[in-house]
Amino acid sequence: MRVRVCGVCRTDLHLAEGDLLPRRASTIPGHEVVGDVVASGPTAERFAVGDRVGIAWLRHTCGVCRLCRSGRENLCEQSRYTGWDADGGYAEFAVVPEAFAYRLPDGFTDEEAAPLLCAGIIGYRSLLRAELPPGGRLGLYGFGASAHLTAQVAIAQGAEVHVLTRGPQARQLARDLGAASVGDARDAAPVPLDSAIIFAPAGDLVPVALEAIGPGGTLALAGIHLSDIPPLDYQRHLFRERSVRSVTSNTRRDGEEFLTLAARLGLRPSTTAYPLALAEDALNHVAAGDLRGAAVLRVFP
Repeated sequence: MRVRVCGVCRTDLHLAEGDLLPRRASTIPGHEVVGDVVASGPTAERFAVGDRVGIAWLRHTCGVCRLCRSGRENLCEQSRYTGWDADGGYAEFAVVPEAFAYRLPDGFTDEEAAPLLCAGIIGYRSLLRAELPPGGRLGLYGFGASAHLTAQVAIAQGAEVHVLTRGPQARQLARDLGAASVGDARDAAPVPLDSAIIFAPAGDLVPVALEAIGPGGTLALAGIHLSDIPPLDYQRHLFRERSVRSVTSNTRRDGEEFLTLAARLGLRPSTTAYPLALAEDALNHVAAGDLRGAAVLRVFP
């Protein structure tokens, strides 16, 4: 496919900074890729030349192990990933197995569609893992590309969302999207939470979030990388059936469900565009946390 745009994900930053070890030398990063099909292999039938498609993080699973067969392909030990095991979208052209490409819904520009392909999908899976009850109170720690989409889904479904994050732009975006409260990431939540999601890669937020969660609540850890978690006190942090759950990649079903939901709810990704040549600047802004929403690289107009 010819790449039109590629979103800049925090996972790209983790790879650039060495938090994740490379799996393949000189791999092109980028796994929120929007573009047009320009050629297909001899057995490819899902898409036609000219179709707009998306490439996401997950790009291969074995399909036969017990995890794949039970609907948990995100945990497949033979899974492979765009921008980590194979070249990604910080380029003019990219290749993807058709079974792992997505047909993108109408109603989203290329720049808006890009962050849906990882930030949105992972946020959706994190929301499922957090087991937020209907009409419940949700805390979001960190408010970048993924959290600002997750907040829109939760609010549209009737949740009360409390955002705890650094950065004035992120806080203002949270207010604009209808958050019930906005504060610093290490502030105490103003009300007991039913569920929480930590998007920031900061392990020291885990005890903070657990103290904010009420009895029976669930904390989901959304990132692929997290700094060390401090020791937890059983009574303060875990007793009364509070749970901690990690999030690992996503299934293709997650992706299809989320893209359908995003179109139905009319989600509006907030993006800042950069030319491909300024990819390093975009990564630096992701690292600094001074973006309003998601960073996106423009490749072809």
